[in-house]
Amino acid sequence: MKKTIAVLIVVMTLLSVSVCASATTLNFLEVMTSPERTALLKSMIAEYEELNPGIKINLISPPYEQSDQKATLMLNTNQPLDIIEVRDYTVKQFVNNKKLTDLTDYVNEWSDAETLTPVATAAATTVNDIPYLVPQSIFIKALFVRTDILAANGINDTPKTIEELVEVSKKITNPAKNQYAFAWRGKSFEIKFADLFALPYVEDFKNAKYIYSEDESYFLDPGFKEGMEAYITLFKEGVPKDGINWGFNEQINAFVSGATPFLIQDPDAIPLIDKLLGPDKYEVVTLPVGPHGFSYIDYGFCGLGIPSYSKNKKEAWDFIKWMSSPEKNGYYNEHYGPLPVHTTTFETNEHFQGKHYVAYDYEMNHPEQFLFVTYDLASEKWPGWAKIHETDMQSVLLGKMELDTALQKWADYWQK
Repeated sequence: MKKTIAVLIVVMTLLSVSVCASATTLNFLEVMTSPERTALLKSMIAEYEELNPGIKINLISPPYEQSDQKATLMLNTNQPLDIIEVRDYTVKQFVNNKKLTDLTDYVNEWSDAETLTPVATAAATTVNDIPYLVPQSIFIKALFVRTDILAANGINDTPKTIEELVEVSKKITNPAKNQYAFAWRGKSFEIKFADLFALPYVEDFKNAKYIYSEDESYFLDPGFKEGMEAYITLFKEGVPKDGINWGFNEQINAFVSGATPFLIQDPDAIPLIDKLLGPDKYEVVTLPVGPHGFSYIDYGFCGLGIPSYSKNKKEAWDFIKWMSSPEKNGYYNEHYGPLPVHTTTFETNEHFQGKHYVAYDYEMNHPEQFLFVTYDLASEKWPGWAKIHETDMQSVLLGKMELDTALQKWADYWQK
């Protein structure tokens, strides 16, 4: 009997070794890295591996500040990769370098593609109307409000317009009490916040294809200047001086502490604020509109693609398809924070029917008031633009450059 058991143990060991030896390893590079998000991905990967014992997934998680450069380097040098996160900022570059697989045939046979939201479909086909990625998360902005701070200052209504936001911010700001109003974004794509104030003042922007491009820009429109002046006033009369250097973390900290009860952010800020502040301590409302009754939605996205040189495309697609199902995508975004990519998720997932997502749902379903317009990310002018804008904007706010000088410089930069 002992001999039989010993033989069985040897056989089982050999079988285990054989299975491990035959397992396919998929290298998966994430770029939107954070400790919480990486842990979430690892838990979902473990679930997938349990369902698919012949697959092992090696998650590569570089620091967020270096992740896009890491992705570019790994792709350009054909380093072993089977699944890669692709962002709105990188998809055109990767396609131009012939580093992404055309997923048309896979998507055409994927039944869940039928329930992708219009925004998700547009994101997937950003380049040449070809799906080079399957979006996992959609990012749009809304206004976060500490209504308790407003009430303490005698204000019971949230601002509906940019003008109201500026006026309320001026009213509640009291540096002597360390009470300010708006969680400023001074670093890392501050441009997306400045433009939200300037462009809603431009009436012709209602018909824009891009926020601006080489074919059309609005920097010298009187309305754009008026919106920028409102933005500058907000900084000078409603923001701590060091706000000029704030990034995401500083914005969140200021909002949570109550130092600045207004914050404009994407929905992925919700889980973090819920954890730090509590879900009942704040509201999320629609973006304030300009004098012409509209604002706009610059939608961002992150999705999964397959490197063109991957030797495991079928296995990679199977994982992407699993991650992108309404159930798994809903779970992922519920715990991560952005908006899911399927219409059915909003109908079946109670989380996305919660009060903090109502504003986002309203914005996506009222295009006459919240225009869906994106940056011309394919333009050769785009890669260096954010840094130019940030440097000039800081100079204007510090009184080292006249606003008119900056506007003319920007108009000249975007001319063909």
